[in-house]
Amino acid sequence: MAIAITQKTFRLSGTNLGEEWHVLDAAGRPLGRVAGEAARLLLGKHKPTYEPHLAMGDHVVIINAGAVEVTGQKSLQKTYYRHTGYPGGLRERTLREQMAMDPTRVLERAVKGMVPHNARGRAILRRLKVYVGPEHPHEAQVNAGRGKSAAAKE
Repeated sequence: MAIAITQKTFRLSGTNLGEEWHVLDAAGRPLGRVAGEAARLLLGKHKPTYEPHLAMGDHVVIINAGAVEVTGQKSLQKTYYRHTGYPGGLRERTLREQMAMDPTRVLERAVKGMVPHNARGRAILRRLKVYVGPEHPHEAQVNAGRGKSAAAKE
């Protein structure tokens, strides 16, 4: 006599997703390594319940964006392009010029290239916060995600 066992695959829905806050310090670390780690956390690939069709990743705060390192001659050779929309409106800047103007855009663009280029990727990028210095206004969220046990230890 066989017992009928029904096996059901657990599929995560968009309603029961737990979000955490992570702080990454970019000081002295290579640009691609910081961007890769941030993209992995934003996508949620570090979670055992990862679902590729859901924007289930965590929030990521990157601090010290102005002190990020690049290897080789990238600061002079890497070029960022943008177009104004007018004829002859192609503008270009080197990485060094962009870092002098706004170092947060360099990290945002590096992470943007590592997430999907669709609506889910745009939703994921809204969870990325980049700051030039070590201060950021998200300390309450970061501490709230650590739970009561971490607060009790302090």
